[in-house]
Amino acid sequence: MNFVSTRGTAPAATLSQALAAGLAPDGGLYVPQALPPVREFVPGTDLAASTAALLQPFFEGDPLAYVLSDICTEAYAFPAPLRALATPGDHVLELFHGPTAAFKDFGARFLAACLRRLPRADSRELTMLVATSGDTGAAVAAAFHRQPGVRVVVLYPDGRVSPRQAHQLGCFGDNIHALRVAGAFDDCQAMVKRALNDEALQAKVPLSSANSISLGRWLPQMGYYADAALRHRAATGRVLNLVVPTGNLGNALAAILARQLGIPLGRIVLATNANHVLPDYFDGADYQPAPSVPTLANAMDVGAPSNFERLRWLYQGDDAALRAAFDAVSVDDATIRRTLAERHRRHGEVFCPHTATAVHVLETLRAQGVEGDWAVAATAHPAKFESVVEPLIGAAVPVPESLAALLNRPARAEPLAAEYAALRHWLAA
Repeated sequence: MNFVSTRGTAPAATLSQALAAGLAPDGGLYVPQALPPVREFVPGTDLAASTAALLQPFFEGDPLAYVLSDICTEAYAFPAPLRALATPGDHVLELFHGPTAAFKDFGARFLAACLRRLPRADSRELTMLVATSGDTGAAVAAAFHRQPGVRVVVLYPDGRVSPRQAHQLGCFGDNIHALRVAGAFDDCQAMVKRALNDEALQAKVPLSSANSISLGRWLPQMGYYADAALRHRAATGRVLNLVVPTGNLGNALAAILARQLGIPLGRIVLATNANHVLPDYFDGADYQPAPSVPTLANAMDVGAPSNFERLRWLYQGDDAALRAAFDAVSVDDATIRRTLAERHRRHGEVFCPHTATAVHVLETLRAQGVEGDWAVAATAHPAKFESVVEPLIGAAVPVPESLAALLNRPARAEPLAAEYAALRHWLAA
């Protein structure tokens, strides 16, 4: 299978070429030249096997196809359990059992496993550029930490991530460099995209991306949705509907693509925070990126979701069909706080702010009379947001062992102006 740009002017690339490049030369995002035919799936022996079966057509004809099973085994070395909530028919898909306690561990480890197996004609160090609104940077840092021939440069908005997220971003050292940018996530993302399209800089410093714009981050995220849906259908005979908290749209788009390929998923509803570009669009407004605003659910503080290009591609640019297929709901901070407090008081449940956003959307759907089996994607462990969660529930949140190990390391991040010239100078120095 070959891959093309969402913007249509870059030459087709093989999977390996697209993974190595990150972003297409015309500034677009790589997508399959054609989707594999819809087929019937059954659960694999485990999460890794289910993921490998789903991804096999995308790897067909590429050298990485021969090691796809090994890549999936390496990336999916921890569980993604589907657990029942206290409210009937409701579930939570726990995606936070990886080394940095966030769903992005799956995609980051998958990408790292792919790139380790790709031969490079250029013997110079490869710099992986990452813009993060909180969790991506730590997941990528953990996945590539001490990997020979690779340097990771993480840009994050200074003061707009939780204290524990910031500590994670700066605690690795070695080949991992954290830059705290005096701006918003959208500034970080724009700087990374510009660097990836800077041919003169690329000639001096080989660059690639580990954001969700990368195929190696986006495609494997289908795996945990597929495995959960297949096992749920095998156990109950029913399809699973989803509420996915989303910022840059990559994780939600993975669920959407999995459904397109034949995975038994029902409705997919998007939950956002006060950054309401997507809800406005799905309510009928023109798609109009806007400056992001800081919220309690900071990993979703995105005003220009990159993967919207892929979503439009999937629906062939038909805005009417796209709007008819999905709902997106914006949830403000006050409602996130109330949801966190009430779910703990009534049911003893503890969520991160992003998961709580989706839980509230599911509560709203139920109040409207929506039936069926539903799952909320739990994107991060609540211990990463203890400064938000603990005062609301009146109790300490136990810290997972892997997260505690990272928090015990010293951390350091360098300041950087929210200007492309500053990043270019840093990379070229």
